[in-house]
Amino acid sequence: MEKWYLKPNVVIEPLIERWYAWAHLISPATAAMNVVGRHLKIMNSYIQSPQIHAAAVLNPKMLGGPFMDYKGGRVEDIKSLRDQTRASQARYIELCEAIIALDKMLQKQATGYALESLYEQVPEPLKGFVELTYDLNNNPSFRVFESLLYKSPYYDKSLQSVALWVTDNDERPFCLSTPRLDEPHVLHLNISFDHQGIDVLSKMKRNGGSVDEVAALLNVQDEDRALFNTFFTRQEHPAYRKYDGEFVRMRYFGHACILIETKDVSILVDPLISYYGYESSVAHYSDVDLPDVIDYVLITHNHQDHVLFETLLPLRHKVRNFIVPRTTSGALQDPNLKLAFEHAGFRNVIEIDEMEEIRFKNCVITGLPFTGEHSDLNVKAKTCFHVAIEDFTFLFMADSRVVEPRLYEHIQRQIGDVDVLFLGMECDGAPLTWLYGPLLTEELARDKDQSRRLSGSDYPKGISLVDIFHPKEVYVYAMGQEPWLEFISTVRYTEASNPIIQSDKLVKDCIDRGLIAERLYGEKELLYSYALQE
Repeated sequence: MEKWYLKPNVVIEPLIERWYAWAHLISPATAAMNVVGRHLKIMNSYIQSPQIHAAAVLNPKMLGGPFMDYKGGRVEDIKSLRDQTRASQARYIELCEAIIALDKMLQKQATGYALESLYEQVPEPLKGFVELTYDLNNNPSFRVFESLLYKSPYYDKSLQSVALWVTDNDERPFCLSTPRLDEPHVLHLNISFDHQGIDVLSKMKRNGGSVDEVAALLNVQDEDRALFNTFFTRQEHPAYRKYDGEFVRMRYFGHACILIETKDVSILVDPLISYYGYESSVAHYSDVDLPDVIDYVLITHNHQDHVLFETLLPLRHKVRNFIVPRTTSGALQDPNLKLAFEHAGFRNVIEIDEMEEIRFKNCVITGLPFTGEHSDLNVKAKTCFHVAIEDFTFLFMADSRVVEPRLYEHIQRQIGDVDVLFLGMECDGAPLTWLYGPLLTEELARDKDQSRRLSGSDYPKGISLVDIFHPKEVYVYAMGQEPWLEFISTVRYTEASNPIIQSDKLVKDCIDRGLIAERLYGEKELLYSYALQE
């Protein structure tokens, strides 16, 4: 059989009813709120005023806003998608309306007395799917039995699809505000994310196979075969050379993605990778630089720049274990990552709790508390990671904002000092409503919204971690600077941007102290010897 290989620059883009798939679109309750509060809202706005959207996307100050990037055109296509959404996602619309009605009923009628009598007034779509609660100050709320919603008609994986297309650059519209319409060069496959064909297709980047067989598995239609065939080449891609050195190797893949390797184990943190092999002005690793087998993937928190299914789905076949933060809160803003992963076809998904350890071979992974960066919402699905290879230690703080240094003093007494510290310093951050707005049932005053931001640490907060953990090396990461991040993060920094100023100050302070320090960008490789501890 003649072997064919998937081209290195073929995008496997996961979609849900033509919108970019992120974790909040998989969990039924958050999906329902986003369909109504984001998708339909943006589509209606575009249909009414396409030129306003066209002007807004050209304004750098409006980057990341709720503006569709079709240059004022394709209005009829957006009308069709809106009408299709209203029909195919009628259950989600019904669920959203029920959640809003339930919340308003509780705010009005739950006045501190027993809640049992109010179950009769729970909207019909939610009956049996929620528990009514008070906090200790008699503020009413509810929790969703998320695992049951996944087993109900409110989870509809037939809405999932995959778009295949060839890219030669990093340019894409902001993923949360622009759906993917039909294009001549894009092939849409109506398959769910758990379809085994995604794994077979992904493997063909390194292991050649039959185009006919994978086309049949993916149910590619005859009229689409010519386009589908263009995604393959006879040219074999370079094989991955497994690291077999005597050191710990760290490779930075961009943003918050770090690969830790020894000859015995590989650990990949927050996989968001410039996956596609094309010429770029920024030196970077791609998927060809990933091991054929990855022992552990670590996910720090449930934001779209840390849980990227576009990267995770093609990696799925080679990952032995996925480690995600634990939550069973049932809160709208805190969907369960393990449930989302498993329903998207991932296996061996392991939840980790705060201060819980996972031990294997000569390695220990510990989950640590993660504060801030979630706009003061009660979100439990977030964790920092402490990784020890023998006695050599890495601390991945992701986007954590150190709102109370005493917390980390308590942690340091348990885990000790660390060798290498990674810290996110995107310290301005978007306001609460940028990400969580569709989940709110009442409008939040602008001044309150602006005060509650998705912010990482600034210099004073970041340097407090250096003072506490006494690292030998400090790396600022997760800044969203790399060009392949812009369609997710919309970040465009200048030297005058506050996160750059704050991180420069931290790096300089660390260097003045005799530490190795750098703000990471593009790619980086370092080797660490266990003997450094001697």
